[in-house]
Amino acid sequence: MLSRRPRAFVVALLPLLAAFATTFWQAAASAVTPADTPGLLISRQLATSRQLRVGDVVRLAPEPTGSRSRPFRIEGVYEPTPDPMRFAQQHFETRLHLPDLLALIGDPSHPDEADTIDSINVALVDPRTATQFARDLSGRVPGTIARPITAPDARTSTFVVIDRFHLAIAIVSVTGSAVFLLALMVMLVDERRETVGILRLIGFTERRILLQVVVEGAIITAAGTAFGLLFAFSTQGAFNRFFQWRYDTALTFVQITPGVAAQSVLLALPLGIAASLIASWTFLRRGLIALVRR
Repeated sequence: MLSRRPRAFVVALLPLLAAFATTFWQAAASAVTPADTPGLLISRQLATSRQLRVGDVVRLAPEPTGSRSRPFRIEGVYEPTPDPMRFAQQHFETRLHLPDLLALIGDPSHPDEADTIDSINVALVDPRTATQFARDLSGRVPGTIARPITAPDARTSTFVVIDRFHLAIAIVSVTGSAVFLLALMVMLVDERRETVGILRLIGFTERRILLQVVVEGAIITAAGTAFGLLFAFSTQGAFNRFFQWRYDTALTFVQITPGVAAQSVLLALPLGIAASLIASWTFLRRGLIALVRR
């Protein structure tokens, strides 16, 4: 899948009609191409859309008119790295050798342009010394602008904002569900008023009845939690496959991890037991006559 020439691939994103206004077309099977035709990689989406295969020869041009085009041989097809920021965009991309890319997009009127660089990225062994390194480099090489590349502010990062938005929605949803569950438990307990009154008449204490109600609530809550987890585990695959097909990406949209499952259990069980306890406690505080009267 890699080129037979010992040069490293660099990523050159050349979407159709975008940055370099690249034009692709498949060469005829009978076309005669030089043996030293440079190679490239194309994305799976581009190969599927244009029905390209490994070994085909295509021509790339930096101009929309197709001028200054050069032939390239497809040496492999790759799957683009899933990007949550671009999952709805089509990945029509190629990967070229750096010399081939420079020769393709270079300006013939400036032959020295390929030997000119604008910036250099330096990876430090200890990233904490980036500020000191930038200060020393700027002092030793006059005219050089060196600055550390710091991580974005955690308070304004896109995914942090989305995560907080989801947290707010989850809090509102859980709170509303808890109130609805409490109202439902109050109605269910009220329907058993006569049964509770009879139990009180034959000698059952309030604590014994309350304990029985709490145990029943815990069993029902555990069953509902288990059903919810099983439903989530069984449907996440179908959910991912549908949206991966819809957006033609390998991105994973839903993943039920052990941490998510544990968090769900820690929220569901206490809320269910608390709802049954509160509903039963307010009901048992009524007098015995109020429980058995019709």
